[in-house]
Amino acid sequence: MKDAVTYFKYLKTIGVEYVEPSPATVQALIPAEQKPAAAPPSAASAPKKEEPAIVSDKEAKLAELAAKVTKCKKCPLHKTRTQTVFGSGNPNAEIMFVGEAPGADEDEQGLPFVGRAGKTLTKMIEEPRVLGMKREEVYIANVLKCRPPNNRPPEPGEVAHCEGFLKEQIALIRPAFICALGAHAAHTLLKTNEPIGRLRGKWFDYEGVPLIATYHPSFLNRSPEYKKEAWKDLLMLKDAYQNRRAR
Repeated sequence: MKDAVTYFKYLKTIGVEYVEPSPATVQALIPAEQKPAAAPPSAASAPKKEEPAIVSDKEAKLAELAAKVTKCKKCPLHKTRTQTVFGSGNPNAEIMFVGEAPGADEDEQGLPFVGRAGKTLTKMIEEPRVLGMKREEVYIANVLKCRPPNNRPPEPGEVAHCEGFLKEQIALIRPAFICALGAHAAHTLLKTNEPIGRLRGKWFDYEGVPLIATYHPSFLNRSPEYKKEAWKDLLMLKDAYQNRRAR
């Protein structure tokens, strides 16, 4: 209180005759014993308890499968991984992208396509002139769930051990379309050794699901001259997706 009186006396010495007190100032000047007791919080202002998230049967089964993947030690990759990379996105997605294997960033974060190739894939998905969707609308996974050392290509034995997880993952997602990113994903899903240049631009069938193959985003980063061809593939996918939704 003395500090306030001293302050106002100082204001008067410099020519200030009147100060409009703020509510905070008024409250500060009222002795504590004269202040009204604070009203208890009303039910409306009381913090609400968060409702538990409703988990669908599909999400629960995907979580169970992801848990199995974390425990997998079928191949030597479990010895060098930081963590497994199961997949991410909308569990009810109509479009599912399948890549090759996690890289260093994916191994660190536990999510697919989050590095430089992931940024390119996001552009491929979200660019209005290409697919024109939000990344959260699709589902993204890889053939391998663990990173191969030094990002080397997957070995046949590793693919054989991981393919069962991928097949179950696809069966749970039940996408309307699959886009295989790169030769390794296309070869695994289509059981062929044809070069990706011959596979792209065409529709295939994967266990009843229409599948299109295109270049891997990391390849497009190294060879941007092939982006036009990849855009054509995604425009084919876009047309098929929009026609399905229009029916």
